[in-house]
Amino acid sequence: MPYIVKERRQDFSPVAYGMPPAETVGDLNFQLTEVINHYMHSLTHYRGKLTYGTCNDIIGAIESCKLEFYRRVVVPYENTKIEENGDCY
Repeated sequence: MPYIVKERRQDFSPVAYGMPPAETVGDLNFQLTEVINHYMHSLTHYRGKLTYGTCNDIIGAIESCKLEFYRRVVVPYENTKIEENGDCY
């Protein structure tokens, strides 16, 4: 996970742009897609065209974000459920 210095974090926060919190998974999907599209269009404008590298970088960032969420949120949740209910392996 790329850590951004504390002084810059608010610049990238959805709250800074007045984005309301997602209420449904559809809302979340839309917001994530908007962020990805904004990034893609910004780079495409800068470079003059969409490149494979840009697409690959975006997919890599999404995958890294997914893995970090799994590591930080899902694994502790699953460990708690194993303690509560017993392991099945």
